[in-house]
Amino acid sequence: MTAPPASSTHLASVERTSALRVITYAGAIIAFLIGSGFATGQEILQYFTSYGYWGIFGTGLLVLVLITYVCVEFFVVGQARAFDRPSRIFHYYCGRYLGTFFDYFSILFVFLSFTVMVAGAGAVFEEHYGMSKFVGGIGLAAAVGITVWFGLKSLVDVIGKVGPLIVVIAVALGILGVLRNPEGIVSGAAILPELDLTQASTNWFMAGLSYVGFCMLWLAAFLTALGKTARTRREAASGGVLGGVVFSVACIVVGLGLLANIEMVAGTQIPMLVLASDAAPWLAAGFAVIILAGIYTTAVPLLWTVSSRFFTDKTRPYKFLTLGLAALGTIIGLILPFDQMVNIVYVINGYVGILLLVLMVVRTLTRTVRRQAP
Repeated sequence: MTAPPASSTHLASVERTSALRVITYAGAIIAFLIGSGFATGQEILQYFTSYGYWGIFGTGLLVLVLITYVCVEFFVVGQARAFDRPSRIFHYYCGRYLGTFFDYFSILFVFLSFTVMVAGAGAVFEEHYGMSKFVGGIGLAAAVGITVWFGLKSLVDVIGKVGPLIVVIAVALGILGVLRNPEGIVSGAAILPELDLTQASTNWFMAGLSYVGFCMLWLAAFLTALGKTARTRREAASGGVLGGVVFSVACIVVGLGLLANIEMVAGTQIPMLVLASDAAPWLAAGFAVIILAGIYTTAVPLLWTVSSRFFTDKTRPYKFLTLGLAALGTIIGLILPFDQMVNIVYVINGYVGILLLVLMVVRTLTRTVRRQAP
């Protein structure tokens, strides 16, 4: 028997729900990527601003294209394949042996990235609040461990709605930095060679590839798992596009804000907090909380990715592993200064991620050709 046609009210409801899910997926991507590096400005300083105009617009455009592609791919393949384990995504793109390598390497990198989040929280407490970095690092690890204890659905509900808010505020602060000192963009670009800035690579192009590379290793398992919850391919792809584009544009805007005030932020652990302090003390106080929220929204899925690789959500082994990893990550993350942690962990692993990017593109092209073949 033919089913009765859906009412216009029902269709409208489905469409609204779909749009909300797309925004939530995009929010989860953004929240995952902002982390301690973006929220503090340290990541943007090393990968974008330190190369001047080419770094901001060249790297920015490269990241926009590639991050958007990566987000869509992981989301769509996750939705279509519904792997029993998210780590199967590496075997899908790289084959049995290289896939196994990326599987275990990504777990190590994701865990080390969690330690960077701990270091970032410690740096905020030390540089802004004048407190011991151990307070911030241990506090973050405890909050993240408790959240991950409750599994993936809890993560998406939490970070998918917090992420966009953080990006809006960070972008607003970047715009404010430009408006308060517009001539600083030109003068800042001119004096960059005289400043001893830590850079992610020897040139902006490789820095951009490295940036995409480490973001991919973060996103792979998380978006593959999240893709299983998307009802349609279009919903998955739309979430990937929206998240990738918004995040990349935010990087460009924040990069411009830092360039306009480069003399002031050079050599600091938390560049964005310096911009906020220059505008108003109350703004700095509020943004310090925002930065900590940004670190939290990235640290949560990072820790979940490692724990879920070995055990199923909410099982007893999963919960105990989560607590153990949170404790170990706290110890490692509080050993080195935050800016050194960013440069070492992100850059080295970013170059490994470039290989994964190449293999992904090859697989995508091969898949497309097969579909179009008669």
